[in-house]
Amino acid sequence: MANATLSAPQPIQIHRPVPAPAVQGEWSVEAIQALLDKPLMDLLFEAQTVHRQHWPAGDIELATLLSVKTGGCPENCGYCPQAAEFDTGVKAEKLMEVEEVVRAAQAAKDAGATRFCMGAAWRAPKDRDIEKISALIGAVKGLGLQTCATLGMLESHQAQALKDAGLDYYNHNLDTAPEYYTDVVSTRAYQDRLDTLQNVRNAGISVCCGGIVGMGEAPVHRAGLIAQLANLQPYPESVPINSLVRVPGTPLADSEPIDPLDFVRVIAVARITMPKARVRLSAGRQQLGRQQLGDAVQALYFMAGANSIFYGDKLLVTGNPDVDADVQLLAKLGLNGHRTTTTTLDGHSHSA
Repeated sequence: MANATLSAPQPIQIHRPVPAPAVQGEWSVEAIQALLDKPLMDLLFEAQTVHRQHWPAGDIELATLLSVKTGGCPENCGYCPQAAEFDTGVKAEKLMEVEEVVRAAQAAKDAGATRFCMGAAWRAPKDRDIEKISALIGAVKGLGLQTCATLGMLESHQAQALKDAGLDYYNHNLDTAPEYYTDVVSTRAYQDRLDTLQNVRNAGISVCCGGIVGMGEAPVHRAGLIAQLANLQPYPESVPINSLVRVPGTPLADSEPIDPLDFVRVIAVARITMPKARVRLSAGRQQLGRQQLGDAVQALYFMAGANSIFYGDKLLVTGNPDVDADVQLLAKLGLNGHRTTTTTLDGHSHSA
């Protein structure tokens, strides 16, 4: 009997993570698209490697999102149920009184939060609005909490006034790539958003800025969004990644949902390109998460580098995975959830 001929074993190919650019501002849309197109396992390996170089393993920030000033926004953002011109059943409400906000802030502190964010459904606040928000900032700071706000567009003197009042963080999202932006909103220019972010930076306030996927955009637009974020000087301290919540009555209500694994890819590339940012799982987690896809897909979000989730029963006017389910999921995955930074009262849009 002839001896069988065995071929020599082939060497195992190990895909080493590609280091991020040494200088910020070097991420091209093409480079980011190449990351998005990588084999998923290679992409996750790279993202998790980058993540562990900059963050403790298993550390997940839990943030709460509430609404302090709901509805009546004059803008026409196609995703937002709080726009006045869309019939979504959301009623306009006035800004909460100082006493109400202080009670909410104290409750957040008692639950373990150290940062408290206040927001309003304004296109851009007036100076008298800034005065009211400044009073709220002072009251919340008096409780020993960090402060955050999301109020729409800011002029430079308004950003400075908020800084002088003690504001620590400001949220203002880019939403999508500049090439797709006019398909989503026409009442505000993309440059308006960039100008607000620059005003916030110039005032010395930390930035929370991200976007929304699943609004009918092409993959190249997702790459364009990440390029815009990663090339900010510096990139944001926190980057919320939202999946569109398709609210009846909004123009984007019939958008095709993003594939959950494509959502994982966006998270991973955000992690690779912005290694020191908190990458936050924000709106849409209910639609992409455990109800339809199981805990395994949620686990991939964290494998991709997400290290913050919005935690609670509601994100503004849309639903969110319930608290007990999140606690059980994190325990099952061996992740350490803690309420240490953000409790958000954000009334401008469904993203954080």
